[in-house]
Amino acid sequence: MIELYKVCKQVPSGSETLTILHELDLVIPDGQFISVIGPSGSGKSTLLGLIAGLDSPSSGDIRIDGQSITGMTEDALAELRGEKIGIVFQSFHLIPSLTAYENIIVPMEIAGIKEAAERTRRLLEDVDLSARAHHYPSQLSGGEQQRVAIARAFANNPKMLLADEPTGNLDSQNGRHVFDLMIEMNRRRNATLLLVTHDQELAAEADRRISLRDGRVVREEQMAEALRS
Repeated sequence: MIELYKVCKQVPSGSETLTILHELDLVIPDGQFISVIGPSGSGKSTLLGLIAGLDSPSSGDIRIDGQSITGMTEDALAELRGEKIGIVFQSFHLIPSLTAYENIIVPMEIAGIKEAAERTRRLLEDVDLSARAHHYPSQLSGGEQQRVAIARAFANNPKMLLADEPTGNLDSQNGRHVFDLMIEMNRRRNATLLLVTHDQELAAEADRRISLRDGRVVREEQMAEALRS
């Protein structure tokens, strides 16, 4: 479970203080797919970065599975991400000197996961890239690179997947394919998914949709769950 209590993010701006995210309370149960939408500068990526422990709040508390991450050391946060959180970025963030296979297996080797090679092979199959396993990022299309990034995000079998505009650099066809793969893999593992996106169509497929504007929640809707009931 992801819990935010009165979480606020402020940064200095000249002689003033700029509030990027106003006090926010949010609870995301295990296994829920939640989308966050809003215009540029609304605080979407800031929210995701705070939950991932890549940034720290100015005030408030963030809890992952009941454990407060606010004030954790960088080493402790890195360990938490390695154990529980997978992250997919808009710009892929693959290591250019490593092949697709190596980009996926390295996090598992660092974590000491047994049978890392077999797990990497299965992940490449899951994202339809077995034939491209030994290609470098520069030899892959944008859609293929993002599929490698998704496989890497699932390398340590995380309980939570955080995706920041994962289809933003892709055309509509590749974007849809990447989105469908991500959803399929996430639901197969019953993981929590937090998706930041500008795409209203993709956002509408979530269980719950949150709209941000100027760092505030302006709307919250039940989506797929409500339609199924």
